[in-house]
Amino acid sequence: MQKLSPTDLQSPDLVASNLTRLKELFPEMITEGASGASVNLDVLKQLVGDKTVTDSEEKYGLNWFGKRQARQIALSPSNGTLRPCPEDSVEWDTTQNLMIEGDNLEVLKLLQKSYSGKVKLIYIDPPYNTGNDFVYKDDFRDNIKNYHEKISQAPSSNPETSGRFHTEWLNMMYPRLKLAKNLLRQDGVIFISIDDNEVANLRKVCDDIFGEENFVSTIVWEKRYSPQNAVQWFSESHDFILVYAVNKEAWQPNLLGRSEEMNARYRNLDNDPRGDWKPENSTAQAGHGTASQFYELIAPNGRTFQPPNGRCWVYTKERFDAMIADNRVWFGSAGTSAPSIKRFITEVKQGVACQTIWKYEEVGHNQEGKKEIKSLFPESVPFDTPKPTRLLERILQISTSPEAGDLVLDFFGGSGTTAHAVYSSNASDGGGRRCISVQLPEPTGQNEYCTIADITKERLRRAGAKIKAELAEKAKAQEGDMFAEGAKAAPDLGFRVFKLDSSNLKAWDGATGLADLENSVEHIKGDRSEADILYEILLKLGLDLCVPMEKRQIAGKEVWAIGGGVLLACLSSQIRRDEVEALGDGIAAWRAELAPAGDSTVIFRDSAFISQQLVSASGNRADDVAKTNLTAILEQRGIAQVRSL
Repeated sequence: MQKLSPTDLQSPDLVASNLTRLKELFPEMITEGASGASVNLDVLKQLVGDKTVTDSEEKYGLNWFGKRQARQIALSPSNGTLRPCPEDSVEWDTTQNLMIEGDNLEVLKLLQKSYSGKVKLIYIDPPYNTGNDFVYKDDFRDNIKNYHEKISQAPSSNPETSGRFHTEWLNMMYPRLKLAKNLLRQDGVIFISIDDNEVANLRKVCDDIFGEENFVSTIVWEKRYSPQNAVQWFSESHDFILVYAVNKEAWQPNLLGRSEEMNARYRNLDNDPRGDWKPENSTAQAGHGTASQFYELIAPNGRTFQPPNGRCWVYTKERFDAMIADNRVWFGSAGTSAPSIKRFITEVKQGVACQTIWKYEEVGHNQEGKKEIKSLFPESVPFDTPKPTRLLERILQISTSPEAGDLVLDFFGGSGTTAHAVYSSNASDGGGRRCISVQLPEPTGQNEYCTIADITKERLRRAGAKIKAELAEKAKAQEGDMFAEGAKAAPDLGFRVFKLDSSNLKAWDGATGLADLENSVEHIKGDRSEADILYEILLKLGLDLCVPMEKRQIAGKEVWAIGGGVLLACLSSQIRRDEVEALGDGIAAWRAELAPAGDSTVIFRDSAFISQQLVSASGNRADDVAKTNLTAILEQRGIAQVRSL
C-alpha cells in the first residue's frame, strides 16, 4: 500500500507544470540552475528572434512594484483545505451549487485540480479601488495564517493618499486573475465590472494574462437613471464591464431575443403563404455598384422604374427579374410604388447581436439592485452596492446555454447576485447552470450578519425560497404541479457551503518538525471529522466537490464510494488484522456492484493500522501485516490503486 505524499495532496505545482510545457515546446531553453530546472533567457530570446542578449531593454506593458511577487504568489501551491458545512447549506445532498467562504486567492488555488478548464463563465465585481474599498494584502509566506488574522480585524482600506494606491490593488488582482484563467474552458469568457478608477490598468493586466488578441469588448452599463447635480465635474452615469475570452475564436456570444417591437415590423400585406415580411430598400449607393446594376426595372403591371440619382439597384437585372417572378418584390398595394425587397421573418436570425451599450431599461440600475435586496431583507438592508439581477441575467443569457449545465464562477461574490441570477435564469428557461460563489468573510460591523459571507448565504437562502414559492404559485394557477413526476425538473435552488481553513493534516502546515512520537504517527488534527478529511482528498485528487457519494457499513467500518466507485475511502481510526479480510472482500464486492468505467482508487487512514499491542516505550509501529494483507486482498480482486493517508 503506497502512502499518499504531501505533494499528491497539494494544489498543483504550477511552476513545475509551466516548465514541463516549455520543455515540450523548446527543450533547449531549459537548463539547470542553483534551485533546479530554470529557463535560459538568452536561448529564449534567440528562439523568438531577439538578437540581443541583455535583459535591460525596456518592454511594452504595464509594470509596477510587486508584479514579480504577485506572479510568484499565483504560482505557489496552497496548503489549505475547504471544510464542509452542511449545517449552513441548503439541500446539501442534491445541490450542485457551491458557496465557499474564504480568501478567494487561496480558494482559487484549491479549485485548480477539480475545476481546471471546466468553467464556462466567470463574472466578478471586484473592489473598484475608490479609496475606501477593502483591498486584501496577500502574504507569500503563509497566506492561510494571514487570512485568519485579517478576518479577525476591522476592514482595511486603500486610501488615495497611499504611496502605492494603484500598486496595492494591482497586486491583489493580478494573481487572482492569473489563477482564474486556468479554470476557464477553451470556449470560456470572463466579465469584469469596473469604473474609471482602474479600468485602464485592468485592461492592461488582462491583456497580459489573457492576451491582447482575446479582448472581446468593453461594455458600457448605464447604472443610473437620473443625473446627480451635486457633483464637481460630471454626473457619472455608467460603469464598464470588460470582456475577455480564453480563445476569442472559440467563444461566440449568444444572440438576444427579438423584441415585440422588432417583430411588429413584420406584417403580411399581400397574404403571402410564406408568412410575415417587412419591406427593405432595393437600392444601394451608386459608387458601390457595377454597370450591371443600372437599368430600367419593369413591374408586373408594366410600370417602369429607374434607381434614384446617386443610387443603383441592389441586384442585377436577371436577379431582380427572378425575385419579381417569385413574388419577393413589393410595389405597393396598387402596384405603383417604388419597389421594396420583401424580407421574411422566417429568413432572418431569430435573435439580435448584443450591443456594447446596456441601457438601464434593459438590464436594471443601481437603485433596482437595492430594491431587490430590500425585498429580500425587509427588516434591514445589509449590503450597500448590489448589482441588479437583470444585469447578471443578461450576461448569463449571452454567455451560457440552458441545456449544457454550464459552470459559472464568481469569486468576489458580494451579496450573491450572480448565484441569484443563476437561480432565476434556470427557473425561467429550465436550464441546469451551476454556480460557484466565493466570498471573503469580511467583517461588516453588524450584529445580525457579522460578515459579508453571512449576507451572501442568507440572500441565497431567501432568494431560493422566494423563487420556489413563485414557481409553486404559478403551477397552482395553471392547475398543475411543476414538481410532479413527469413535469419539468425543478431548478436547483440549493448550495453547499465550504469554509477555507488550514489543512486537516499537521504535516501540511509547514511546521519545522513534529514534537512527539504520537504525532509522528497520527498526523491528522484531532478536531477534524471524517467528512473534513474526505473532502480534502476529493479536492486535492481533482474530484468535483458535488460528486455523488454513497456510504455503507462494511465489516463494522464506514466506507465511502465517490463518483460511482472511482474512489473508495475508509477513514476509520483503527483497522485490526482480524478485520482486514472481511473489509477487503466487502470493498471489492461493492466496487464490482458499482462497476465504474475506469480503475478505482481505495484510500485508508495510515494510522488506522497501528497495532495497539505494539505500543511501548519504543514508540508506535504500523501493523505492516494488516496493511499488507488488506492491500493483497484488494489487488487480488482487481483493485491495484491502494493508498494510505
